This record gives sequence, C-alpha cells and structure tokens, in this order.
Amino acid sequence: MKSLVQKLVETPGPSGFEYEIRDVIREAISDFADEIRVDTLGNLIARKGAKSGKGVRVMVSAHIDEIGLMATHISEEGFIRFTNIGGINPLTCYGGRVLFMNGTRGVIGMEGVEAGKTPKLSNLFIDVGATSKEDCPVKVGNVCGFERPFLDLGKRWVAKSMDDRIAAVIAIEALKRIEKTPHEIFFVFSTQEEVGLRGATTAAYGVDPDVGFAVDVTRSGDTPKPSAKMATALGDGAAIKVRDASFIADPRLVDFMVKTAEDADIPYQLEVLEAGGTDGRAIQLTRSGVPAGCISVVCRYIHSPSEMVDADDVENSIKLLVKLLSNEIVL
Repeated sequence: MKSLVQKLVETPGPSGFEYEIRDVIREAISDFADEIRVDTLGNLIARKGAKSGKGVRVMVSAHIDEIGLMATHISEEGFIRFTNIGGINPLTCYGGRVLFMNGTRGVIGMEGVEAGKTPKLSNLFIDVGATSKEDCPVKVGNVCGFERPFLDLGKRWVAKSMDDRIAAVIAIEALKRIEKTPHEIFFVFSTQEEVGLRGATTAAYGVDPDVGFAVDVTRSGDTPKPSAKMATALGDGAAIKVRDASFIADPRLVDFMVKTAEDADIPYQLEVLEAGGTDGRAIQLTRSGVPAGCISVVCRYIHSPSEMVDADDVENSIKLLVKLLSNEIVL
C-alpha cells in the first residue's frame, strides 16, 4: 500500500486538471470494479456489486484534486505571477518548488515585504529560470502544484496532497478488499473539491445514492498550541465525523459507524471540524436529500507541501470502510 500512496501523492493534479491522477487510479482499480466510467466533470466512477436483500445504493467519495496555482501574468523578465486554486497560505509557499502540468519546474520567490507584515500571494512569484517573457515556457492560464517527494517516517507518512490522495488510497483498498456486499457501491474519485465540491455535486446527482460516505482528511489537535482545539490525534484511529463547516453528518449514520467500529474492535475517534468541508455536503444535498457520513484521516499541516498522516489510521480507516460496505447499513 505504501507504494500506492507514494505514486498517488507524487502525481500532479490541481483542481480542474485531474487527468494524470485519474489515469493512475483507473489503472489501480481496473481489475476490481464491475464497471468504470468518467463523467462530464472528470469524476472517475467505479461500480461494484448489485443490490440484494436489504442492500442499498451507496456512494463513496474521495476527491483526487489538490490545491495549486495558476499563472496570471508573465513579466518581461520571465517571472510568473499567479493566483490560487483552492486554499493556499502564502507562508507555506516561499522557497517551495512547483511542477506545471506541462512539465516545467520552478521555485516560488518573494519580493520585499515590510518587516513584521505577513506576505500575500500578490507578493510572490514563480521563477522557472527564464530570462525573458519570450523564453518562459509557462503561459497565462498554465497550472502547477507543489512538488515534494513522499517521505516515509515509519508510522508517519509525509507528502504534499495527502489531502486527499490518502482518502483515494483508502477507497482503492476498500474496493479491492470487499469480497461480498449486499449493496450496489459507487466509488467516486471526485474532481474540483478544493474549489467548491463541484465534482461530487454532479456525481451524486448522477449516482442518486440511498446512502453516502465521504472520505477525507481532518485537522489534528495534537500539536503544540494548535490554532483550534480538536479532540483528534494522529494514531488514535479512524475519525468518524460528527460535523464540519459544510454539513452535519446524519446522526443515525454516525451511530451506525461507531457501533460498526466497536463491534469490529477498530480504533476510532469522533471528529468535529469547525472550519472546512467535504464531499459529504454534496452527497447530503443532492436531489431530495441523502443520509451522509464521513470517515476522516487525521492530518497535520493540511494545505501545506508537507502533510502528515499516521499509517495505522489509514489502515483502520480502510478496515472500517470495508466493514460498513460489507454488511447491511442500519439507520
């Protein structure tokens, strides 16, 4: 599984430009799904199983896009100004390396900022080694993501785009491990989550599920003086979402997820995220409404080039998702 994690996190794919990562995931699941298709917004949708007995139609959504940057202007000297794709903190950018979808690499520089002032994105630029506008290989509208190799720290794994490629790994592994299910399950590897849950919104409308689960990362509360108090920590198990800023998880599903974890002796923790959202909102609000929940992986340093997760949390999240999808869903 570790090699799959490395392959996914090191593949570029900012929101709206997920074609490379989609191809990687399609290859990984091709032998395990009953049907695979790509919809209009680029969501990769894999179906497994058919409804039987008390089975229902289930949607599992893990987004495959990552935060990134888009070129807005090329100076006469060949420096690139940019805007954000998704939530970008300027403090995590300076000195970082980027990879454009056309293969061009560069480094983020910063113009002089008054002492004591926090830099803005408008103070930053990308240097690709060009000497003029004419020889700059990047054009206005070109897109890049951060470039940072996967780092294995034993139980802890670090990389850019753990948000949300680690959830894609969980969905892929669950798809592989499910041996028997009464449900018709649609695994959606969704696009454009970081810019407004767009892929999951259209995918949920098309799938029309009876029940939905998002899989995503959540913030940790275990670092020195965290910005927000949270009862989440790396290594404490799969996080079962109660709410975030985008939706309140269906209480019946929360109870079902907790009972499933306890009956299977799977370590879990409850999560309340005061800022941020997930594909769970898109599922919940589709058509006439859908009961939706979310499995979260606790992650340090979210939306930075070095996001950290715990390997045991990943494995326990896979086990929980497999259990949820292999048995009758009781609401």
